[in-house]
Amino acid sequence: MTERRPPPPASRPARPHAGVELLFLRDEDMRQAQMLMTQACRGFAGLLDPLLEEMQIGHAHQRILQFVKNEPDISVGALLDILTITKQSMARALNDLMRRGLIHQHTSSRDRRMRLLRLTDAGYEMERRLFERQRDVVLRVYRDAGGPAVEGFRRVMRGLIEESRNMARHRDAQAPGQTQRSRE
Repeated sequence: MTERRPPPPASRPARPHAGVELLFLRDEDMRQAQMLMTQACRGFAGLLDPLLEEMQIGHAHQRILQFVKNEPDISVGALLDILTITKQSMARALNDLMRRGLIHQHTSSRDRRMRLLRLTDAGYEMERRLFERQRDVVLRVYRDAGGPAVEGFRRVMRGLIEESRNMARHRDAQAPGQTQRSRE
């Protein structure tokens, strides 16, 4: 049986399109992906800026509301690990949200040391307004891109998340006794 080899670089398309064998992406393609992700992240977060200003909260507040909404009764420690922000930033934003009556904190019935978070009715309303601002844009873009592109996007994003988790686990294994929070 003969081995299949990729065509020489000159015979490959200058700009790969969706479906081109990903094993042959060049640095130029990867840099373009890096730039697109950076710009998309900034733009996506920036959609909320006028609403955040009106609500007098920051992006850390929004992320806390988002994750607590999607995972009611999340522990403070688990939320800190997900957000990868400093303890000080987390405490500042979380205390502000609790003071405003947007998040309720209670202790776990299984472990009295564990503090769990849940949105209040006002917190649900604020998170809903923030979500809707981004949802409308994502809906338009998803519709324009089509189902296969959306599924491909999700696979890429899940892969990036898994890679970052693997790197964090590797880093934690290299520094026994230290957690993400103790390093910050």
